[in-house]
Amino acid sequence: MTELGLFLSRKSVNRSDVSRKTGISKTRLSELANNDRTKLRADELYLIALAIDVDPCEVFKQVCKDLKLKDEV
Repeated sequence: MTELGLFLSRKSVNRSDVSRKTGISKTRLSELANNDRTKLRADELYLIALAIDVDPCEVFKQVCKDLKLKDEV
């Protein structure tokens, strides 16, 4: 499961409602929640956050929490 999938699970989000509110297909939401290779676009993240009434920054921080800058040489 992806970080987005874990976030949505913790929030007990109904993906059908998110799909209906955002226009993002249930198939796409499932890919975003389950497949680490699937890239989440910024517009999708923003729409999902709006649909579940959460600050987009909260979702962004959770989804990207493992990203780090490269060490300077």
